[in-house]
Amino acid sequence: MNSPADHAQTKSLARELAPDELIRLANDIKLWGKELGFAQLGICDTQLENHEARFLSWLENKFHGSMAYMERHGTRRSRPGELVPGTVRVISVRMNYLSEQATAAAELMNRPEKALISRYALGRDYHKVMRKRLQKLCDRIEQETGEFGYRVFVDSAPVLEKALAQKAGLGWIGKHSNLLNRESGSWFFLGEIYTDLPLPTDQPLKNHCGDCVRCIELCPTGAIVGPYQVDARKCISYLTIESRDSIPFEFRPLMGNRIFGCDDCQTACPWNRFAKLSEEPDFVPREGLDSDDLLRLFSWSEEEFLRRSEGSAIRRTGYIGWLRNIAVALGNAPYSKEVMSALQAASQHPSDLVREHVSWALEQHLLKR
Repeated sequence: MNSPADHAQTKSLARELAPDELIRLANDIKLWGKELGFAQLGICDTQLENHEARFLSWLENKFHGSMAYMERHGTRRSRPGELVPGTVRVISVRMNYLSEQATAAAELMNRPEKALISRYALGRDYHKVMRKRLQKLCDRIEQETGEFGYRVFVDSAPVLEKALAQKAGLGWIGKHSNLLNRESGSWFFLGEIYTDLPLPTDQPLKNHCGDCVRCIELCPTGAIVGPYQVDARKCISYLTIESRDSIPFEFRPLMGNRIFGCDDCQTACPWNRFAKLSEEPDFVPREGLDSDDLLRLFSWSEEEFLRRSEGSAIRRTGYIGWLRNIAVALGNAPYSKEVMSALQAASQHPSDLVREHVSWALEQHLLKR
């Protein structure tokens, strides 16, 4: 049976709420949300005209690469009422994910034999964690108001989540296109509740990036082509997670040991000096993925990959993409007999994509000898 969080609820309010009741309800929702583990909640209306224009320009520039789903839904992404009829407000939430137990990404950059995985993907899949919490929040609201219209989203539908979070006062969109918060940096997930409750809205925050361009300067592949503009086709996160194609030759040496995602723009951001660590047990690193060896991960069979990635975001890349990415990282690793042996053993892999990247990696090591 599908969870009610996955479907729009089209029921009407059991009773009309007076303005003072709506104010009290909004305050209660924020308290209940924090009790459920969310770091912050905000409320906004559904007017996103400026963000829609920027999004359409991004699509026109083909910055979305092979992510055809980005344009498939038309304006439903930027017009919440078209996606979920009856929506008049969006409750936006954020949840910190950086675990104290995770090895620092900066440390792994200096250890090329290790696998560098984006910090968000080290624990349990955030989609499942947050969706359940948001559904609990909706259940709690319903206890107070009676039946109401809502739908829960966690990066699972055409939603401009960062634009909504900015409008709801959770932060501002930085030059790297991630949401930033003065007290928490950017190491957090976002989620939304679309609702027909006419709740009072929060005020957006001012942009505090100033003249800083560190994220632009330190992007390994130059994917941040201008302030607030990311060309996904150059982004390591896109290349290692979303793309199912061959990784362009010019980007392979620049990937280093990054095998799933990239956190460089976040690591470079001065606001992350204030990042709050997560207290959520589900985001503690699993399977030693915060500092594992490339060779060990490359040795996983498909069955082992599926077993060890169960309930994890790393499944999104698929087993073939996993091997492709690690082959590139091994090509960038220091020469060793162990690395050469592992690559040679994979040179006859059934996948053309894997063989191509293994062949490239072997060529890199022949040049190092």
